[in-house]
Amino acid sequence: MLGALLMGMFLGYAQDARLLTLSDAITYALQSKSDATKAVLDIRKGDAKIAEVKASAFPELKIVSNTSYSPLLQKTVLPGEIFGLPGQSIEVAFGQKWTSTASAQLTQVLFNQSVFTGLKAAKSTKEFYILNKQLTDEQIIDKVATTYYQVYKSEQMLSNLDSNLDITQKTVTIIKGLYDAGLAKKIDYDRSVVALNNLKANKQQLVNSRQISENTLKYIIGMPMDQEIVLPEDTFEPRILPEYDSNYHNTLDNRTELKVLNKQLELLNWQKKASIAEYYPSVTLTANYGWLGQGEKIPWWHGKNDNVYWSDMSTIGLNINIPVFNGFSTRSKIQQNQIDIEKAQADLEDSKLALDMAYKNSVSQLKNSQLAIDNQQDNVKLAQEVMENTQNNYKFGLATLNDILDAERDLSDAKNNLTTSRLDYKLAEIEYLKSQGKLKTLNGNN
Repeated sequence: MLGALLMGMFLGYAQDARLLTLSDAITYALQSKSDATKAVLDIRKGDAKIAEVKASAFPELKIVSNTSYSPLLQKTVLPGEIFGLPGQSIEVAFGQKWTSTASAQLTQVLFNQSVFTGLKAAKSTKEFYILNKQLTDEQIIDKVATTYYQVYKSEQMLSNLDSNLDITQKTVTIIKGLYDAGLAKKIDYDRSVVALNNLKANKQQLVNSRQISENTLKYIIGMPMDQEIVLPEDTFEPRILPEYDSNYHNTLDNRTELKVLNKQLELLNWQKKASIAEYYPSVTLTANYGWLGQGEKIPWWHGKNDNVYWSDMSTIGLNINIPVFNGFSTRSKIQQNQIDIEKAQADLEDSKLALDMAYKNSVSQLKNSQLAIDNQQDNVKLAQEVMENTQNNYKFGLATLNDILDAERDLSDAKNNLTTSRLDYKLAEIEYLKSQGKLKTLNGNN
């Protein structure tokens, strides 16, 4: 009954565990990770920015209303001749205590170089956000792939240890049989048990390490921590070893990193043009139509019977603004813009050099890692043979326990070195694909 219960629990766990390929992990991250979501929102922000700049070229219509009360009206001194009183001055108060206005005002930009420049720059801004989204996706893929292979390395190291545990357990069994038959010393049996217990302790450490690696992967892709995952067995299979591409420089400009930097440089040039546009005159058409109410009482709900008079009014104007001198402020802005452009150009050239170095290093690392894998595979086979021969020799008294323990340790080291070489290859593979601008191929191939 207990066995059936445990089997049911195991099957339930297996059903809940999710087989996670590298492609699945990348797809999950691109759909769930906050960095990817924010990059999409930035594109929407670019659309809103374009709409905002376009609004500057559209007519602006607003309704303005104002009501004021003047307890004391300003008086003006007029010559008495106006009123038939020569030689005298007469104080006359103009206006009414209450004044109300309501008007509609229309403003249309006819010419403003800053607005026109902003419209062109807004389009480049959205293109920048789109490129930045592509770069963000590639950065996510890079991070996910690197962490994914680290998880696989932890699992492979644990698998290696389980294999070594099995070998050591067999060694303990052999020595126990020889000891019971009086053909081995008790100290040999005790030392073999100690070696077995040490491996068991190391296994728990590797289990913890694997769990930490899995949790890190889940965090990077945005997966809930309680979701169990299982990686496919062929994750560490190497790809075809590439050769150095002499035409690499011809395709370097296709790298997303360089596209982003070039677009940033373009935006900086637009910013400089926007500063230069401050030297240009601007022309604006204005139109106004409204009503004016004046009287001894608040005009809004009174009329002629209360000595309140309303009249309509309208104006049409053309405003021309010609900048003449602003204390060299615009010139200073242009100089700062030019410095930013030159700094961006320096960053662009440095990035090209760094990408070229990364490409050459990745090709070299791939070749070296492939050689290391071949050597370590041969080394594992040889260590396995040495281990088996040493165990057989021990049975016939031709080898000591130290020889067995050394052979087991050598086999363990050989397996772990093979796993490390495979990880180095996969990490170099990521760098190679990145240098070629082909990281997204990982989203379709494991």
